[in-house]
Amino acid sequence: MNPTPPLLALDRVELRREGRAILRDVTWSIRRGERWVVLGPNGAGKTTLVRLLATYLVPSAGTATVLGERIGHVEVARLRRHIGYLSPALTALIPPELTPRQIVGAAQVGAFMPWYLDPADLDPRRTASALEQVGMGRVADRPFGTFSSGEQLRIGLARALVTEPRALLLDEPMASLDIGGRAALLSTLAMLAAGPIEAMVLVLHRLEDIPAGFTHALLVRDGTIQAEGPMADVLRDEPMSACFGTPLRVHVEGGHWTAVAASD
Repeated sequence: MNPTPPLLALDRVELRREGRAILRDVTWSIRRGERWVVLGPNGAGKTTLVRLLATYLVPSAGTATVLGERIGHVEVARLRRHIGYLSPALTALIPPELTPRQIVGAAQVGAFMPWYLDPADLDPRRTASALEQVGMGRVADRPFGTFSSGEQLRIGLARALVTEPRALLLDEPMASLDIGGRAALLSTLAMLAAGPIEAMVLVLHRLEDIPAGFTHALLVRDGTIQAEGPMADVLRDEPMSACFGTPLRVHVEGGHWTAVAASD
C-alpha cells in the first residue's frame, strides 16, 4: 500500500536571486499530523523555505507542492485560504489605526486590508473565535498600534488561524518577544499543536523556544538541508554542531530542549 502523499513537499528545489543560490537541491516532505521546527544559522535559508511553502515564492528549479497542487501551475490565492502564515515582516505592514477585529476579519477572504470588503462575506463569529484562541478577544476594538510587539504577533496569529487552515507556517515568531510574551506564545502554540491543524512548521533561532507537541526537526545551513526527521534523531550534539559550526551539547528534559557550548 502506498503511503499517504505529503501535505507539503519540496522536490530538488533551487532558488536563485541575482545569480546567487539561496536554496540548493532541497527535498523535504511534511505529512499530516507532523509538527516541524526549522533551525539553522542566520542566512541559512529558513525564511525562504517557509515562504515557498506559503506560496509567496516560486522555485527557480525543482517542484513545490502545497496541498496537492504544484506551485506555478495553480491560482495561489485559492491555496492561501487554506494556509495560515505568520511573519513579523507581514505584521509590521499593518496600519496602526486598524483594530484586531478588522485585521482578522479581512483575512477570512484572503485580504490584508479591510478596505472595500463586503461585510456579508465575513463571519464575525469566526473572527471572534480566532481572537479568543490567542487570548485577544477582550481587546478586539483597540487600535493595533497600542499593542506590544508580543500582542501584535498574537493578533497576526489570529489572522493566520481565522480561515481554519490545513497548514500553519510560522516564521520566527519569538524573535522580538520579552519573557512574558514568549511564555504566552509557547502556550498558545502547544495548544495548537494538539489541535486539528494538519501540519505545522515553525522557524526558530533557539531550541529553548520549541513548544510542546512538536515532532520533527529540520536543520538548514548555506541553503541546504543538513538533517531532518524526528526531533530525537536530529537534535543531537553532532548534527547541531555541524549545522551551527560550533561544538554544542544538546539536552532534553521533560520535553524542554536546550543547547549549550561544549566544554573541553
